Amino acid sequence: MNKARKVMAAAAILAMFTSAAASAELALDGSVVSGGAQSVRAPFGGVVEEVRLRPGDLISVGDTVASIVTTKVYAPQDGIVGSVCAQEGDSAEGIIKRYGAVLYIEPTNRYIVQASTEKAYNSSDTRYVHIGEKLYLSCTQDGSHRGTARVTKIEAADEAGITKYTLEVTGGDFYIGETVGAFRSADYASASRVGRGTVAQAEAIAVEGAGSVLRLHVAPGDAVERGQLLFETVEGTLDGLYAGESDIPSDLGGIVASVDVQNGASVAKDANLITVYPFESLQIEAQVNVLDLGAIHEGDRVEIEFDLDPDSLRRYEGVVESISYLSSGEGSQKYYSAYISFPADEHVRLGMPAIVYLNESAQRE
Repeated sequence: MNKARKVMAAAAILAMFTSAAASAELALDGSVVSGGAQSVRAPFGGVVEEVRLRPGDLISVGDTVASIVTTKVYAPQDGIVGSVCAQEGDSAEGIIKRYGAVLYIEPTNRYIVQASTEKAYNSSDTRYVHIGEKLYLSCTQDGSHRGTARVTKIEAADEAGITKYTLEVTGGDFYIGETVGAFRSADYASASRVGRGTVAQAEAIAVEGAGSVLRLHVAPGDAVERGQLLFETVEGTLDGLYAGESDIPSDLGGIVASVDVQNGASVAKDANLITVYPFESLQIEAQVNVLDLGAIHEGDRVEIEFDLDPDSLRRYEGVVESISYLSSGEGSQKYYSAYISFPADEHVRLGMPAIVYLNESAQRE
Protein backbone atom coordinates (compact mmCIF):
# COMPACT_ATOMS: atom_id res chain seq x y z
CA MET A 1 0.00 0.00 0.00
CA ASN A 2 2.76 2.36 0.90
CA LYS A 3 4.46 1.52 -2.37
CA ALA A 4 1.27 2.22 -4.31
CA ARG A 5 0.86 5.54 -2.63
CA LYS A 6 4.44 6.49 -3.49
CA VAL A 7 3.82 5.61 -7.14
CA MET A 8 0.66 7.70 -7.20
CA ALA A 9 2.41 10.67 -5.57
CA ALA A 10 5.25 10.49 -8.09
CA ALA A 11 2.76 10.38 -10.93
CA ALA A 12 0.95 13.44 -9.55
CA ILE A 13 4.20 15.37 -9.24
CA LEU A 14 5.17 14.41 -12.80
CA ALA A 15 1.77 15.49 -14.11
CA MET A 16 2.10 18.82 -12.31
CA PHE A 17 5.50 19.53 -13.87
CA THR A 18 4.25 18.36 -17.29
CA SER A 19 1.25 20.72 -17.05
CA ALA A 20 3.43 23.63 -15.92
CA ALA A 21 5.86 23.04 -18.75
CA ALA A 22 3.03 22.96 -21.26
CA SER A 23 1.78 26.38 -20.17
CA ALA A 24 5.18 27.97 -19.54
CA GLU A 25 5.91 31.39 -21.01
CA LEU A 26 9.08 32.27 -22.83
CA ALA A 27 10.38 35.49 -21.28
CA LEU A 28 12.83 37.62 -23.27
CA ASP A 29 14.79 40.66 -22.21
CA GLY A 30 14.46 43.62 -24.53
CA SER A 31 14.49 47.40 -24.85
CA VAL A 32 12.75 50.12 -26.85
CA VAL A 33 14.43 51.04 -30.14
CA SER A 34 13.35 53.02 -33.19
CA GLY A 35 12.75 51.44 -36.55
CA GLY A 36 13.48 54.71 -38.35
CA ALA A 37 13.47 58.50 -38.16
CA GLN A 38 11.57 61.08 -40.20
CA SER A 39 12.03 64.81 -40.71
CA VAL A 40 9.75 67.79 -40.21
CA ARG A 41 10.60 70.18 -43.06
CA ALA A 42 10.16 73.90 -43.58
CA PRO A 43 7.11 74.61 -45.78
CA PHE A 44 8.79 77.85 -46.89
CA GLY A 45 12.10 79.62 -46.56
CA GLY A 46 13.17 82.38 -44.21
CA VAL A 47 15.12 83.12 -41.08
CA VAL A 48 14.49 80.93 -38.04
CA GLU A 49 13.29 83.16 -35.23
CA GLU A 50 12.74 80.58 -32.49
CA VAL A 51 13.27 76.83 -32.13
CA ARG A 52 11.12 75.49 -29.33
CA LEU A 53 12.35 71.92 -28.96
CA ARG A 54 15.39 69.96 -27.81
CA PRO A 55 16.56 66.43 -28.58
CA GLY A 56 14.66 63.97 -26.42
CA ASP A 57 11.53 66.10 -26.16
CA LEU A 58 8.15 64.52 -26.75
CA ILE A 59 6.22 66.09 -29.62
CA SER A 60 2.63 65.66 -30.78
CA VAL A 61 1.08 66.36 -34.16
CA GLY A 62 0.31 70.08 -34.33
CA ASP A 63 2.91 71.17 -31.78
CA THR A 64 5.02 74.17 -32.85
CA VAL A 65 8.47 73.22 -34.08
CA ALA A 66 9.88 76.66 -34.87
CA SER A 67 8.93 80.16 -35.95
CA ILE A 68 10.21 81.57 -39.23
CA VAL A 69 10.47 85.33 -39.73
CA THR A 70 8.25 86.71 -42.47
CA THR A 71 8.83 89.83 -44.57
CA LYS A 72 6.22 92.36 -43.54
CA VAL A 73 4.94 94.96 -46.01
CA TYR A 74 3.40 98.17 -44.64
CA ALA A 75 1.21 100.91 -46.09
CA PRO A 76 3.35 103.71 -47.55
CA GLN A 77 0.63 106.29 -46.81
CA ASP A 78 -2.95 106.73 -45.67
CA GLY A 79 -5.73 105.63 -47.98
CA ILE A 80 -8.35 103.06 -48.88
CA VAL A 81 -7.44 99.60 -50.14
CA GLY A 82 -8.73 99.66 -53.70
CA SER A 83 -7.96 96.17 -54.94
CA VAL A 84 -6.10 93.16 -53.62
CA CYS A 85 -4.69 91.27 -56.58
CA ALA A 86 -3.07 88.37 -54.68
CA GLN A 87 -4.38 85.52 -52.60
CA GLU A 88 -2.57 83.86 -49.74
CA GLY A 89 -0.15 81.37 -51.27
CA ASP A 90 0.41 83.32 -54.50
CA SER A 91 3.83 84.25 -55.81
CA ALA A 92 4.20 88.01 -55.33
CA GLU A 93 6.41 88.28 -58.41
CA GLY A 94 3.84 86.44 -60.53
CA ILE A 95 1.03 88.72 -59.35
CA ILE A 96 3.12 91.84 -59.95
CA LYS A 97 3.96 90.68 -63.45
CA ARG A 98 0.27 90.18 -64.20
CA TYR A 99 -1.38 93.07 -62.32
CA GLY A 100 1.45 95.47 -61.54
CA ALA A 101 1.22 95.13 -57.76
CA VAL A 102 0.16 92.85 -54.93
CA LEU A 103 -2.44 95.44 -53.95
CA TYR A 104 -3.35 99.06 -54.60
CA ILE A 105 -4.17 101.85 -52.16
CA GLU A 106 -6.39 104.72 -53.24
CA PRO A 107 -4.93 107.85 -51.57
CA THR A 108 -7.04 109.68 -49.01
CA ASN A 109 -6.32 112.84 -50.99
CA ARG A 110 -8.00 112.11 -54.30
CA TYR A 111 -6.49 114.90 -56.41
CA ILE A 112 -3.10 116.06 -57.57
CA VAL A 113 -2.09 119.14 -59.53
CA GLN A 114 0.49 119.02 -62.30
CA ALA A 115 1.89 122.54 -62.07
CA SER A 116 4.83 124.64 -63.23
CA THR A 117 6.39 127.99 -62.46
CA GLU A 118 5.56 129.30 -65.95
CA LYS A 119 2.73 131.54 -64.63
CA ALA A 120 4.45 132.38 -61.34
CA TYR A 121 4.70 136.00 -60.20
CA ASN A 122 7.80 137.54 -61.74
CA SER A 123 10.22 137.54 -58.82
CA SER A 124 13.21 135.48 -57.79
CA ASP A 125 11.37 133.97 -54.79
CA THR A 126 8.39 132.68 -56.76
CA ARG A 127 10.59 130.83 -59.27
CA TYR A 128 11.45 128.20 -56.69
CA VAL A 129 9.32 125.67 -54.80
CA HIS A 130 10.37 123.15 -52.17
CA ILE A 131 9.46 119.52 -51.44
CA GLY A 132 6.89 119.37 -48.63
CA GLU A 133 6.00 123.05 -48.93
CA LYS A 134 2.38 123.97 -48.19
CA LEU A 135 0.63 126.00 -50.89
CA TYR A 136 -2.84 127.48 -51.31
CA LEU A 137 -4.94 126.76 -54.40
CA SER A 138 -7.62 128.84 -56.12
CA CYS A 139 -9.39 128.07 -59.37
CA THR A 140 -8.55 130.57 -62.09
CA GLN A 141 -12.10 130.82 -63.41
CA ASP A 142 -13.73 132.67 -60.54
CA GLY A 143 -11.85 131.73 -57.36
CA SER A 144 -14.86 129.86 -55.98
CA HIS A 145 -12.90 126.61 -55.52
CA ARG A 146 -10.15 126.94 -53.00
CA GLY A 147 -8.03 124.57 -50.99
CA THR A 148 -4.57 123.54 -49.82
CA ALA A 149 -1.84 121.37 -51.28
CA ARG A 150 1.67 120.05 -50.57
CA VAL A 151 4.59 119.81 -52.99
CA THR A 152 5.45 116.13 -53.49
CA LYS A 153 7.70 116.13 -56.57
CA ILE A 154 9.95 118.65 -58.35
CA GLU A 155 11.59 118.23 -61.76
CA ALA A 156 14.75 119.92 -62.93
CA ALA A 157 14.25 123.37 -64.48
CA ASP A 158 14.31 123.52 -68.27
CA GLU A 159 16.46 125.84 -70.39
CA ALA A 160 13.96 128.66 -69.90
CA GLY A 161 14.18 128.30 -66.12
CA ILE A 162 10.67 126.84 -65.81
CA THR A 163 10.24 124.13 -63.16
CA LYS A 164 7.52 121.50 -63.27
CA TYR A 165 6.25 120.13 -59.99
CA THR A 166 3.47 117.97 -58.53
CA LEU A 167 1.07 118.96 -55.75
CA GLU A 168 -0.98 116.66 -53.56
CA VAL A 169 -4.31 118.34 -52.79
CA THR A 170 -4.82 118.14 -49.03
CA GLY A 171 -8.03 120.15 -48.72
CA GLY A 172 -10.83 121.75 -50.71
CA ASP A 173 -13.16 120.64 -53.51
CA PHE A 174 -12.07 120.68 -57.13
CA TYR A 175 -12.96 118.86 -60.30
CA ILE A 176 -10.66 117.00 -62.65
CA GLY A 177 -9.33 119.22 -65.46
CA GLU A 178 -9.82 122.42 -63.51
CA THR A 179 -7.06 125.04 -63.73
CA VAL A 180 -5.81 126.41 -60.42
CA GLY A 181 -3.23 128.91 -59.28
CA ALA A 182 -0.78 128.01 -56.49
CA PHE A 183 0.09 130.65 -53.85
CA ARG A 184 2.36 130.80 -50.83
CA SER A 185 0.08 133.23 -49.01
CA ALA A 186 -3.27 132.21 -47.50
CA ASP A 187 -4.76 135.49 -48.76
CA TYR A 188 -3.89 134.51 -52.33
CA ALA A 189 -1.87 137.67 -52.94
CA SER A 190 -0.65 137.70 -56.54
CA ALA A 191 2.90 138.46 -55.41
CA SER A 192 2.95 135.05 -53.69
CA ARG A 193 1.85 133.08 -56.78
CA VAL A 194 4.37 130.30 -57.51
CA GLY A 195 2.67 128.80 -60.53
CA ARG A 196 -0.40 127.33 -62.14
CA GLY A 197 -1.55 123.81 -62.92
CA THR A 198 -4.33 121.39 -63.79
CA VAL A 199 -6.22 119.17 -61.34
CA ALA A 200 -5.98 115.44 -62.03
CA GLN A 201 -6.99 112.27 -60.25
CA ALA A 202 -4.35 110.92 -57.87
CA GLU A 203 -3.03 107.57 -59.02
CA ALA A 204 -3.53 104.51 -56.88
CA ILE A 205 -0.39 103.50 -55.01
CA ALA A 206 1.00 100.16 -56.16
CA VAL A 207 2.31 98.07 -53.27
CA GLU A 208 4.75 95.34 -54.25
CA GLY A 209 6.50 92.49 -52.45
CA ALA A 210 8.82 89.54 -53.01
CA GLY A 211 8.47 85.82 -52.40
CA SER A 212 5.13 84.17 -51.67
CA VAL A 213 2.20 85.79 -49.91
CA LEU A 214 1.78 83.97 -46.61
CA ARG A 215 -0.88 86.13 -45.03
CA LEU A 216 -3.06 89.10 -46.04
CA HIS A 217 -4.10 91.56 -43.35
CA VAL A 218 -6.39 93.85 -45.37
CA ALA A 219 -9.28 93.56 -47.81
CA PRO A 220 -10.70 95.88 -50.50
CA GLY A 221 -12.43 98.88 -48.94
CA ASP A 222 -10.37 98.86 -45.74
CA ALA A 223 -9.10 102.24 -44.55
CA VAL A 224 -5.38 102.05 -43.77
CA GLU A 225 -2.91 104.40 -42.17
CA ARG A 226 0.69 104.91 -43.12
CA GLY A 227 2.80 102.18 -41.48
CA GLN A 228 -0.09 99.73 -41.10
CA LEU A 229 0.70 96.07 -41.85
CA LEU A 230 -0.74 95.03 -45.22
CA PHE A 231 0.62 91.54 -45.88
CA GLU A 232 3.48 89.15 -45.13
CA THR A 233 5.64 87.17 -47.51
CA VAL A 234 8.12 84.33 -47.21
CA GLU A 235 10.89 83.00 -49.42
CA GLY A 236 10.16 80.32 -52.00
CA THR A 237 6.92 78.93 -53.37
CA LEU A 238 4.02 77.58 -51.35
CA ASP A 239 2.77 74.27 -52.70
CA GLY A 240 -0.95 74.00 -53.28
CA LEU A 241 -1.47 77.67 -52.38
CA TYR A 242 -0.42 76.81 -48.83
CA ALA A 243 -1.08 79.64 -46.45
CA GLY A 244 -0.66 79.54 -42.75
CA GLU A 245 1.20 80.91 -39.80
CA SER A 246 4.86 81.73 -39.33
CA ASP A 247 4.77 79.14 -36.53
CA ILE A 248 5.54 75.79 -38.16
CA PRO A 249 3.52 72.86 -36.72
CA SER A 250 4.78 69.30 -36.61
CA ASP A 251 3.09 66.72 -38.81
CA LEU A 252 4.64 63.94 -36.73
CA GLY A 253 4.20 62.72 -33.17
CA GLY A 254 7.05 61.04 -31.37
CA ILE A 255 10.44 61.68 -29.81
CA VAL A 256 12.72 64.44 -31.10
CA ALA A 257 15.90 62.79 -32.32
CA SER A 258 17.71 65.99 -33.32
CA VAL A 259 17.13 69.69 -33.88
CA ASP A 260 18.60 70.53 -37.26
CA VAL A 261 18.40 74.35 -37.24
CA GLN A 262 19.43 77.16 -34.92
CA ASN A 263 17.93 80.53 -34.05
CA GLY A 264 18.94 83.12 -36.62
CA ALA A 265 19.77 80.53 -39.28
CA SER A 266 18.55 81.02 -42.84
CA VAL A 267 16.61 78.01 -44.14
CA ALA A 268 15.32 77.15 -47.60
CA LYS A 269 11.98 75.60 -48.38
CA ASP A 270 11.99 71.85 -47.52
CA ALA A 271 15.01 72.20 -45.23
CA ASN A 272 15.05 69.83 -42.23
CA LEU A 273 13.90 71.55 -39.04
CA ILE A 274 13.89 68.56 -36.70
CA THR A 275 14.26 64.79 -36.95
CA VAL A 276 11.70 62.68 -35.10
CA TYR A 277 11.37 59.05 -34.07
CA PRO A 278 7.62 58.62 -34.72
CA PHE A 279 5.63 56.62 -32.17
CA GLU A 280 4.67 54.13 -34.86
CA SER A 281 8.34 53.44 -35.55
CA LEU A 282 9.12 52.44 -31.96
CA GLN A 283 9.80 48.73 -31.49
CA ILE A 284 11.05 46.30 -28.89
CA GLU A 285 14.37 44.68 -29.70
CA ALA A 286 14.37 41.43 -27.69
CA GLN A 287 17.29 39.01 -27.33
CA VAL A 288 16.48 35.38 -28.22
CA ASN A 289 18.85 32.65 -27.11
CA VAL A 290 19.80 30.21 -29.85
CA LEU A 291 18.18 27.41 -27.82
CA ASP A 292 14.82 29.29 -27.88
CA LEU A 293 14.67 30.00 -31.61
CA GLY A 294 12.22 27.18 -32.17
CA ALA A 295 9.76 28.75 -29.72
CA ILE A 296 9.36 32.14 -31.41
CA HIS A 297 8.25 32.95 -34.94
CA GLU A 298 7.38 35.97 -37.05
CA GLY A 299 3.71 36.82 -36.52
CA ASP A 300 3.57 35.55 -32.94
CA ARG A 301 1.52 37.67 -30.56
CA VAL A 302 3.34 38.64 -27.39
CA GLU A 303 2.87 40.69 -24.26
CA ILE A 304 5.33 43.44 -23.38
CA GLU A 305 5.83 44.47 -19.79
CA PHE A 306 7.34 47.75 -18.59
CA ASP A 307 8.12 48.26 -14.94
CA LEU A 308 7.43 51.98 -15.12
CA ASP A 309 7.01 52.61 -11.41
CA PRO A 310 7.15 50.54 -8.21
CA ASP A 311 3.39 50.45 -7.81
CA SER A 312 2.23 49.40 -11.26
CA LEU A 313 3.23 47.35 -14.25
CA ARG A 314 2.15 48.44 -17.71
CA ARG A 315 1.59 45.82 -20.40
CA TYR A 316 1.19 46.22 -24.16
CA GLU A 317 0.27 43.70 -26.83
CA GLY A 318 2.76 43.26 -29.64
CA VAL A 319 3.55 41.22 -32.73
CA VAL A 320 6.88 39.68 -33.73
CA GLU A 321 7.76 41.42 -37.00
CA SER A 322 11.15 39.86 -37.74
CA ILE A 323 14.01 37.83 -36.27
CA SER A 324 17.55 38.70 -37.28
CA TYR A 325 19.76 36.12 -39.03
CA LEU A 326 22.81 37.69 -37.41
CA SER A 327 23.87 36.70 -33.93
CA SER A 328 26.12 37.84 -31.11
CA GLY A 329 27.92 35.68 -28.58
CA GLU A 330 29.24 32.15 -28.84
CA GLY A 331 27.94 28.63 -28.35
CA SER A 332 24.91 28.32 -26.09
CA GLN A 333 25.26 32.02 -25.30
CA LYS A 334 24.56 33.03 -28.88
CA TYR A 335 21.64 35.50 -29.21
CA TYR A 336 19.50 36.78 -32.07
CA SER A 337 17.46 40.01 -32.14
CA ALA A 338 13.69 39.81 -32.48
CA TYR A 339 11.89 43.02 -33.45
CA ILE A 340 8.38 43.47 -32.05
CA SER A 341 5.88 46.14 -33.00
CA PHE A 342 3.46 47.54 -30.43
CA PRO A 343 1.25 50.63 -29.92
CA ALA A 344 3.71 52.97 -28.22
CA ASP A 345 2.41 56.04 -26.39
CA GLU A 346 3.73 58.92 -24.30
CA HIS A 347 4.70 56.54 -21.48
CA VAL A 348 7.30 54.81 -23.66
CA ARG A 349 10.84 56.15 -23.95
CA LEU A 350 13.73 55.06 -26.13
CA GLY A 351 16.06 52.60 -24.39
CA MET A 352 13.47 51.66 -21.76
CA PRO A 353 13.96 48.02 -20.63
CA ALA A 354 11.12 45.58 -21.21
CA ILE A 355 10.24 41.93 -20.75
CA VAL A 356 8.56 40.14 -23.63
CA TYR A 357 6.33 37.15 -22.84
CA LEU A 358 5.46 34.55 -25.46
CA ASN A 359 3.11 31.72 -24.48
CA GLU A 360 3.88 28.52 -26.35
CA SER A 361 0.24 28.24 -27.38
CA ALA A 362 0.02 31.87 -28.56
CA GLN A 363 -1.83 32.36 -31.85
CA ARG A 364 -0.09 34.07 -34.71
CA GLU A 365 -1.35 37.01 -36.74
